[in-house]
Amino acid sequence: MAVVRPFMGIRPSKDLVEKVASLPYDVMNRKEANEMSAGNDYSFLHVVRAEIDVDDSVDQYDKVVYETARKNLDKMIEDKILVQDESPCYYIYRQIMDGRVQTGLVGCTSIDDYMNNVIKKHEFTRPAKEVDRINNFDYCDANTAPIFLTYRKNDELNKIINDYIKFNKPIYNFTSEDDITHIVWVINGDFIIDNISRIFENTEYLYIADGHHRSASSVKVGLKRREENPDFTGEEEFNYFLSVIFPDEDLFIMDYNRVVKDLNGYTKEEFLDKVKDNFLVEEYAGGSYRPVDKHTYGMYLDNKWYKITAKYEITNKENIVDRLDVAILQDNLLGPILDIKDPRTDKRIDFIGGIRGLKELERRVDEGMKVAFSMCPTTIDDLMEVADTGEVMPPKSTWFEPKLRSGLFVHRLS
Repeated sequence: MAVVRPFMGIRPSKDLVEKVASLPYDVMNRKEANEMSAGNDYSFLHVVRAEIDVDDSVDQYDKVVYETARKNLDKMIEDKILVQDESPCYYIYRQIMDGRVQTGLVGCTSIDDYMNNVIKKHEFTRPAKEVDRINNFDYCDANTAPIFLTYRKNDELNKIINDYIKFNKPIYNFTSEDDITHIVWVINGDFIIDNISRIFENTEYLYIADGHHRSASSVKVGLKRREENPDFTGEEEFNYFLSVIFPDEDLFIMDYNRVVKDLNGYTKEEFLDKVKDNFLVEEYAGGSYRPVDKHTYGMYLDNKWYKITAKYEITNKENIVDRLDVAILQDNLLGPILDIKDPRTDKRIDFIGGIRGLKELERRVDEGMKVAFSMCPTTIDDLMEVADTGEVMPPKSTWFEPKLRSGLFVHRLS
């Protein structure tokens, strides 16, 4: 059963929260991070993307970047930009995007639950990306960004959270520059805290929705601290990592689309003939094509959109992963036709989150890529089924929106 516990959160001063809260570190490149933080000394990007404060000639994974992150975090605490609660609390974090609401509980989850698969995964991680967050968390002595978890909805917990919201004022309520509203309540009463912890003790599994690299990094930092403290009891903060936990019914998964640099030596006509072996191909005259049904895709090629539909014989699979749209496209088109053998490492393919829209696919192809594919979003039920069977999804299968803001909550490890 899941262990979830409150913590003494380090969080922004109320009058500075809008300036502190930033997009997560992994949805931008170095140049974009510089642009987003320009003129804002309070931005939490100075902690999660501290390369913005060193010379451009310095590699973003250099030791000096992580030392700068720690220095910046300490300065924000010293200057009271960030303040720490005096007792362990839970927090309610509500986000509103285009009128749709998702409400999560902020607390700390157990590295042992991660290792014992009480916290279930659905993606592989890449070692280089893990090392980056290991260094950030370790140097900062803190989880500087939360993990995005989900669970099968629990009516009792929903009632506790909704009642608390009804009768208590939020500590934060602001709308960020991307028109997403962020509202936070602090839960600091012993009775309600005990009730929340008890409910999670009776929750069989938690699932990673977004943040596989952050969670793996958090666990490895915790294990490193255990080695450094052989007499650890298990109660130390480094045994737990910062998480925001949402009920499955609240979550919204967008499409995660693909663009490819070339046609693997085929002409346009040869390529289309190859695609027709496993897909029905029809020209689409209605503008950009966004699929709404499983096993259908949009394909943008040579200034034209096509609707392609997977034939029954390649969708009729027993294994849940093999039935996923992302796997069908990979196993029957990207791999065998375009020779994208490992999409995690092949530099000929790029991935575009649905939040950027289909016009971004057109732009990328018009500016030099060769072909783009729009996808039907993976469902939360698919995600949980894959995790429950111990399988992993192909890379870049899910794009969750809205993203969790960084800087709203920091969890000290010691």
